[in-house]
Amino acid sequence: MAVIVQKYGGSSVADVEKLGRVADKIVAAKRAGHDVVVTVSAMGKSTDNLLALARQAAGEGAAAAAPRREIDMLVSTGERVSMSLLAIAIAARGCEAISFTGSQSGIITNDRHFDARIIEVRPHRIEDELSRGRVVIVAGYQGMSYKREITTLGRGGTDTTAVALAAALSADRCEIYSDVDGVYSADPRVVPDARHLPELDPSVLQEMAERGAKVLNAQAVEWARKARITIHARSTFDPWERGAGPRETQVRAQTANPAHAARAVVAEQNLVVGKVSSLSAFEELARVARDEEIPLKDASVREDGGAFVVPLLNVPDWSRARRALERVGGAALELVEGLAAVGVVGDGLSTTGRPLVAFTEALRAAGAKVRGLEAGPLSLVARIEPSALADAQRALHASFVVDGGA
Repeated sequence: MAVIVQKYGGSSVADVEKLGRVADKIVAAKRAGHDVVVTVSAMGKSTDNLLALARQAAGEGAAAAAPRREIDMLVSTGERVSMSLLAIAIAARGCEAISFTGSQSGIITNDRHFDARIIEVRPHRIEDELSRGRVVIVAGYQGMSYKREITTLGRGGTDTTAVALAAALSADRCEIYSDVDGVYSADPRVVPDARHLPELDPSVLQEMAERGAKVLNAQAVEWARKARITIHARSTFDPWERGAGPRETQVRAQTANPAHAARAVVAEQNLVVGKVSSLSAFEELARVARDEEIPLKDASVREDGGAFVVPLLNVPDWSRARRALERVGGAALELVEGLAAVGVVGDGLSTTGRPLVAFTEALRAAGAKVRGLEAGPLSLVARIEPSALADAQRALHASFVVDGGA
């Protein structure tokens, strides 16, 4: 039988009632003749609640001292709750199911905590249980390092679990279920006329994810691109009629066609911009970032200085991280907190100067003061104040998606 891998996010299993609806979908897929592997996130806001407990346990003003290893041990329990409950619900519907943690599933990662990367999948236990006719439920977002430590994969890591398993099992497809019916040209909550994108190239979607779009995890898209896995992004709660098929976004490799290039507006908050006065100073800071597991991106540094960005999404202890950077950087380092980024993603954005002109004009019209600008073949991104972020997204969407400003 063909293997399908399904992923359900936290909003899909936020309570027992929703979890039961997910169980119905899984049982239906099994009875339709598929071998089914499911990865599941923690219920609702469980991960946020566990992180809040960690801050409380660390004491007032000392949350930054919470060790990343212990944070991983703590937050990985959220997925274990949802996987067990889902297996119970499936069994109650007359279908055999078994749940596995990331380590039991053979998901091997590097030795970073809180934002580990999968380096190998050994799905032998999963294959054994599939051969016995069972549905296999896997805790998303987690694995085991080669040092046999529990690790987590960063926010959105359940997407990565699903795609990595699909690749290891040579699955027929990977279905990513959430509370939206695919990928849009902008966040519909901010841009009312955002357009549904029925198809996307993995390289474009990966750029969107890297630039802050709340779509799929960037590492998951990278896995799909390398393994040539087709992703079907769907809504858990889309009541499509039988035979019509769901409304979805298919993510698959396709021939680039500028006439049909998918463009989207992306946004990211909670950014810190670091400014350094020399290349040697940045080299020292990069070593500290490596040792302290601080993510750096968009670094552009010359002999006489430059800048880099620290995205705080997967930094649970920024106070500690900041102290470590400032201890080494000293007077050569300036850190600017509380910035946001907005951008447009698509093909051919650096072919001519027209896209860049349209980009800066749209931001100026929205009243957004540009604090930094980056231009590449797949994206144009500006760092701005968070207060202008919503207006900037709407202006860029009108210029690039509605009017085709590039």
